[in-house]
Amino acid sequence: MTAFSADASRTLGGPDWLTRRRSAAAERLADLVWPSTAEEIWRYSAVDRFDPDRYAPVPAGELGPPGAEAVPGGGLLAAEAGERSGLVVVRNGRVVRHELDPALEARGVRVQGLATDTDGVAEPWLGRCSDASPDAFTVLHDAFLAGGAFVHVPRGVVVSAPIVVLHWSEGDGRATFPHTLVVAEEGSEVSVVDRYSSRGRDHLVDAVVELLVGDGAHVRYLSVQEHGPETWQVALQRAHLGRDAGLRASAVALGGDYARLRSETRLDGPGAESDLLAVYFGDGHQMHDFRTLQDHTAPSTRSNLLFKGAVEDEAHSVYSGLVRLRPEAQRSEAYQTNRNLVLTDGAGAESIPNLEIEANDVRCSHASTVGPVDDDQRYYLATRGIPPEEADRLIVMGFFEDVLNRLPVRSLVTPIRAAVTRKIEQRGGVRA
Repeated sequence: MTAFSADASRTLGGPDWLTRRRSAAAERLADLVWPSTAEEIWRYSAVDRFDPDRYAPVPAGELGPPGAEAVPGGGLLAAEAGERSGLVVVRNGRVVRHELDPALEARGVRVQGLATDTDGVAEPWLGRCSDASPDAFTVLHDAFLAGGAFVHVPRGVVVSAPIVVLHWSEGDGRATFPHTLVVAEEGSEVSVVDRYSSRGRDHLVDAVVELLVGDGAHVRYLSVQEHGPETWQVALQRAHLGRDAGLRASAVALGGDYARLRSETRLDGPGAESDLLAVYFGDGHQMHDFRTLQDHTAPSTRSNLLFKGAVEDEAHSVYSGLVRLRPEAQRSEAYQTNRNLVLTDGAGAESIPNLEIEANDVRCSHASTVGPVDDDQRYYLATRGIPPEEADRLIVMGFFEDVLNRLPVRSLVTPIRAAVTRKIEQRGGVRA
């Protein structure tokens, strides 16, 4: 890890509170032990191929000084979201543009870069989720956290249109560290869209998303990952929910070489509810890797997870999920479902659902399937004159449709459906 030194970390600048956090993580770099597939949480992954010496952090000189915003609006990717309340553009982990509806700004809503938070509003919140579930990659992330997006919604404020965050990473052999911190205080409401794109050979994206949902608050969150074909992603998305809080979180994963998302939700307050959705499609030699945790720590909580994926060519997917109901989680409900289509002989999918139940008055279930396209469905469409390639496309899109229709930002359903369709068709259609 010669490129990831404490000296390189110190050059990134920013407010004192952020540099202190970064320095504390940098002091731990020399002691990092990289995970291996011998660990259950990394089983079936590609982590044994990870070589940190292939990468180097983006130098401070290329990032530019914090607060130097000089890029135009978010273009097509932002426009697809339709009406929005705010926009943040993040390049290589540092905010290069931000904007917010003045009416919301007057009510105390904040949309800005972490590296320009000189009054330290984000300091008590940053790391509250990720520090509760650390690993080697979160330590590396904290040591080179150049900035990232901060969305803060005060008590009782409703943000009706989504806030869009565009993360763009680039550079050959570079490592970037996107961060999104969303704080929704008591009784507030907000929708946030994270869109990730990258370009470059051997690029590493080490991302963290923290969603802090206060008592009675409601957060709708959508992440769309469309990385380039030579990008490795290792990401943590973690949410903490208060009393009667609600979270609807969805992930769409289409890009990358190896793309891992650790999605965790902790339901800390009675009456908290979370709905977690994902759609993923892999082709070529891609690998999509999902590890989920639904952690119930309070009574009368509810969580429901539905992840659906498809793989073709020599692509692989991994889903490993844990539902944990602690002794305090009486009268809670938790459901976990993972469905996978394997479209060609060279592709593969692993699905490992798990339950850990320490309460005796709960409702809980898990289910998983891995299999090919149903021949009866193909036959039905063939008898109606639909060509095989078109029939398979219709079947796969039908398989995804119930998840796409439940995405929390309705304006993005059509463009995401189109992106999934392009992904299916880009190699000439699904092959029998």
